[in-house]
Amino acid sequence: MRHFGTYGPVNKKDNYVVARTQRLNDFISRIKFGRYIVLFAPRQTGKTTFFQDAIDTLETEGRDYFPIHLNFEEYQDLTPDAFYANLRADLRTAIQRTLQARRSLPSEGLANLLEQPNITDHITTRRFFEELPIQLVPEPTEPPPRVILIIDEFDGVPQAAATGFLRSLRRIYLAGRQTRCPYSVAIVGVKSITQLNYDRSISPFNIQDEFTLPNFTLAQLEELLSQYTEEVGQPFAPDVVERLHQQTAGQPFLANRFAQILTQELDIPKTETIQMHHFSEAHDQLIKERNTNIEHLITNICRDPRFETTLMRIAFYGSNIPFTLHNEVISELATYGILTDGDDGMCQIQNPIYLHCIIQAFKPIIQEPPSQTARLEDEL
Repeated sequence: MRHFGTYGPVNKKDNYVVARTQRLNDFISRIKFGRYIVLFAPRQTGKTTFFQDAIDTLETEGRDYFPIHLNFEEYQDLTPDAFYANLRADLRTAIQRTLQARRSLPSEGLANLLEQPNITDHITTRRFFEELPIQLVPEPTEPPPRVILIIDEFDGVPQAAATGFLRSLRRIYLAGRQTRCPYSVAIVGVKSITQLNYDRSISPFNIQDEFTLPNFTLAQLEELLSQYTEEVGQPFAPDVVERLHQQTAGQPFLANRFAQILTQELDIPKTETIQMHHFSEAHDQLIKERNTNIEHLITNICRDPRFETTLMRIAFYGSNIPFTLHNEVISELATYGILTDGDDGMCQIQNPIYLHCIIQAFKPIIQEPPSQTARLEDEL
């Protein structure tokens, strides 16, 4: 039996999964057009799962595209020399992984290229990619596959190496769509390129095509929960589904964690419909526990006094702050998934669960009358 996944990438074999078909088709069409795509979104919103689905979809269509999937999570504290040494090793592993998945053997030329890849800086990295398509062709008469480079956790790229690396990607992009390698690039992370504090006097990656991965809609949440009902036979009352979406705003981790508690941890007989009193019990458990999503939330809001000031104004004093990504503080809080654009154009904390956690995090240092805090908590 499948289950609701809350740790790492999920898959259709083991987990209930929202297909996000429309966004997936949009993303794949951008890849086929050779876009250099950036997606920066909070952790645990399904980014890695989404891009793995895209790779799998391209693989089922044939051998026209050759995906290379990297992860920069461990690179952050490396020197530039160590960065390129590890990039060299990880590129070799990623290429071999794709060949193994296709049950293909490397040509002699590719084997030689992978044995001693001359990657020591951003320029030699560009030259490696220029040579790679030629060596990926099994027969000289066949057209080379189009290389798709996906980089997870791009935030980990060392500051000293980032600008040169991005400049080389830009030069490759500007060389022309038909012959360039990588043909398409997807950069995935939490912070945006401008938030990584590069030299603001330059624009190392002004060719980016920004891509968003929004939270689950109510319809998508219904789709997710219905997979469980179809498999197990236990339904959710309609008001439970609506309330679950309202409390989580469709945040993927929170939605799955809520469903996980309801279906696995409350010992509700499978013959019973999941009702609002079950929901209330699950809600109490969720807001009191220390899970990874809430820990990330608290860590992020406490790391900068400016975040604290802004969130205090919104959560405790009802201040109307215009939502604009041109403001550095608002932009970062939005990237972390804490703030969103309300219907009135003002900053809004993304969901009531986050609002509750923010109140609890700042409550000891707030000099508000108890009645004000109690009123805010009662509204959750």
